[in-house]
Amino acid sequence: MTQHKTGLGSRGERDIQRRLHTEPMAARFYDSQVLDHLNGRMREFVARQEMLFMATADADGECDSTFRAGPPGFVQVLDERTLAFPEYRGNGVMASLGNITENPHVGLLMIDFLRDLVGLHVNGTAEVIEDAVLRRGHPLPEPDIPGREANLWVRVMVVEAYIHCAKHIPRLAKLPRARMWGTDDATRKKSDYFGAAGCGDPADRANQ
Repeated sequence: MTQHKTGLGSRGERDIQRRLHTEPMAARFYDSQVLDHLNGRMREFVARQEMLFMATADADGECDSTFRAGPPGFVQVLDERTLAFPEYRGNGVMASLGNITENPHVGLLMIDFLRDLVGLHVNGTAEVIEDAVLRRGHPLPEPDIPGREANLWVRVMVVEAYIHCAKHIPRLAKLPRARMWGTDDATRKKSDYFGAAGCGDPADRANQ
């Protein structure tokens, strides 16, 4: 869903709605559920989440989706139109951050699998910002687990915020797990769980 000068919804959305005769249903959703900011209940929801999914694309439209996690509150609501989350140490590829430097449009999805069984979509524009710079204007939590220091944050300016309904969200149970923040131990990270390291060059595989 993308906001244009002509109203909510991309041209593609509108075309499919006309083909499937869902325009009245979509109009009701746009009118009643899509905000251009985070209201109070949305801000409270964001503040207690421990995970999010983020979609990005580079300048050519090549897409990537990724997962981010942290303790409750790792996604910081800076104000009703801005949120930010830290970039912890990962595999060093920096696919999402690289995409954002080329194309700032991002789509975030946070889902509560444990309590309310509901999700929140946040679409907006993002920028990569240094930890020290963000801290100058906003009080941010100090890291309390080794390896969880964030040198960079992703700051997102909200364009759209809307619900992902509970209809098909499964209820999950949270079990204790030893955290491995910052580990570079390939075994503990399960870095090659899918056995990709022994599969040769991707171009060779495509021609098989």
